[in-house]
Amino acid sequence: MNNATMEEQISGAIVRRFFKKFESNLAVDVAIVGAGPSGLVAAHDLASMGFRVCVYESKLAPGGGTWGGGMLMNEVVVQDDAAQILHEFGIRTEPYGGGYHTLDSVEMASGLIFGALKAGAVIFNSVRVEDVVIHEGAVSGVVINWNPVARLEMHVDPLVVVSRALLDGTGHPSEIVSKVVNKAGMQVDSPTGGILGEKPMWMEDGERTTVENTKRLCPGLYASGMAANNVQGGFRMGPIFGGMLKSGRKIAKIIAEDLSK
Repeated sequence: MNNATMEEQISGAIVRRFFKKFESNLAVDVAIVGAGPSGLVAAHDLASMGFRVCVYESKLAPGGGTWGGGMLMNEVVVQDDAAQILHEFGIRTEPYGGGYHTLDSVEMASGLIFGALKAGAVIFNSVRVEDVVIHEGAVSGVVINWNPVARLEMHVDPLVVVSRALLDGTGHPSEIVSKVVNKAGMQVDSPTGGILGEKPMWMEDGERTTVENTKRLCPGLYASGMAANNVQGGFRMGPIFGGMLKSGRKIAKIIAEDLSK
């Protein structure tokens, strides 16, 4: 085999296999925007139930805000009950006392990513969701483009993926809910029908409300993690991730129940 033939085969293998994966996921059961902890747990659980799940992450590396731990010290904290979710992924934790476990943030991020993929979810990284699809008052898909295209402000038209359910797991800014509220003019299930905005730090209350605020917001649209807290006006919580994990598990059950009706 000469070098030209080998180079052609390598490039061809990547192009053909990527577009096979892309084409087979132009219509999915669940589109998840944001590959943070809540989104990855939801992707794992929903894919394990047999749903077709795609996760769209605008950054090159999925994992959300997990990688950096607390102030670039790569350790994070979870509560005792949330540690069990991590153990299901094969992620190790160490009891710390007071109802908490610590763990390596790199192991957590990589373990959640691997677990979601092994369950059958598909992750498209460096893909930005720039808009949503609305059909007859229901959120019905995502409008996607490469993130570098958006960052360079190139005038390149996007493509569309249709979905039965769309989960906003974009974290603090609630990017997808914002598009539904501000661009589509739809009301969501919040005290004002819109986005209340995130409050300052209060770890205990933020952990509680992250799970409590995880819900279906309008037909076809759901929110988890800090995206859910931002919509409902909850407090932020910092490098403790139990609420995120439990939020992902909760929303997976809600979506599965809705799609099974």
